[in-house]
Amino acid sequence: MTRDEVEVESERGAGENECEVGENEREEGDRPHVCVVACGGTIASEPGDDGAAPAKTGADLVEAVPGVERYATVSAREACSQPGFDVRWRDVFATAAAAREAIEEGADGVVVTHGTDTLSDTAYALDVLTDLPAPVVVTGAQRRLDEPSSDVPANLTLAVRAAADDRFADGVHVGFDDELHAGRDVVKSHSNALSTMTSPATAPVATFTRAASEIVREPRRRVAIDPLCGPEGPIDPSDPVAAADRVPEVPVIHSGTGATAAGIERALAADVGGIVIEGTGLGNATAAIGDAVAEAVEEVPVVVAGRPAGPTEPVYGTPGGAVTLGDHGVVFADDLPAAKARVGLALGLAAGVERAELDRVFGRP
Repeated sequence: MTRDEVEVESERGAGENECEVGENEREEGDRPHVCVVACGGTIASEPGDDGAAPAKTGADLVEAVPGVERYATVSAREACSQPGFDVRWRDVFATAAAAREAIEEGADGVVVTHGTDTLSDTAYALDVLTDLPAPVVVTGAQRRLDEPSSDVPANLTLAVRAAADDRFADGVHVGFDDELHAGRDVVKSHSNALSTMTSPATAPVATFTRAASEIVREPRRRVAIDPLCGPEGPIDPSDPVAAADRVPEVPVIHSGTGATAAGIERALAADVGGIVIEGTGLGNATAAIGDAVAEAVEEVPVVVAGRPAGPTEPVYGTPGGAVTLGDHGVVFADDLPAAKARVGLALGLAAGVERAELDRVFGRP
């Protein structure tokens, strides 16, 4: 996939077409340099006759929010231009590659602009795929630039501030509505509210005001698995399409009142790579699903996540209880929601993580 890279200099008239900052500028104590990797989403969308769609480039966003230059010199490059609800695996790999390239070329931090519908999934995927020596902050918006009370300027500014701050160099974070969240922990909690990004099982990493930021808990990489792409890992993201071809289909099977084994049966018939069960409570399921899992684990890895937020723990017996599911050989997703458990299982399988080691994808270091 090609990525058009556009430099947006803070000084008028500069014309460099790369993210690199010269050594002389660094030695003179200039501001940090942040590269914006644009992926589309509401933050980049414009209205149209057939509905809103991504149209603005990363350079357009930087130009529209000139206040970011108070905190860093900023450049931009494109990874993709997708609505948040239609992000593909190749887009995730292209984003991971673009972030790595920007840092290798001299950026002190990276901001990823992304649609909110799958923003938390991509943030978690980037944390699993990469371990970069500079801050990576994912952000987006609930309201476009043309809408009243748009949150684009505030969120982009927050993300640049965090990406320019080396205190946040460990792990991938999400900057939204004056808060910074760990990429592993954050979820979209409301379809429309500006405060949609929350960390329901933990807390924000930091909070921001106009003048300062306050660390709430230690910023660190919050995934236990070694990086799965780049020089350190088995997936090469430099060819995003080829990398995406390695990712198997992993469906999420929902358990709830009256849920049967039909979803598991269809998944196995479709030759999927693995299955995620969205259980209830601490990671329990109906008896019908529990009985089907006993057979499914003989064919594919099965991961069980709970609902609502919180850890999965084997407490209950009976055919669908987590104790029984654990005896069958499932992997529990810790406190990851089913959507992120699906991302982790799919990427782990694509990277060839051994079945016995899959629990490391979902745990904390």
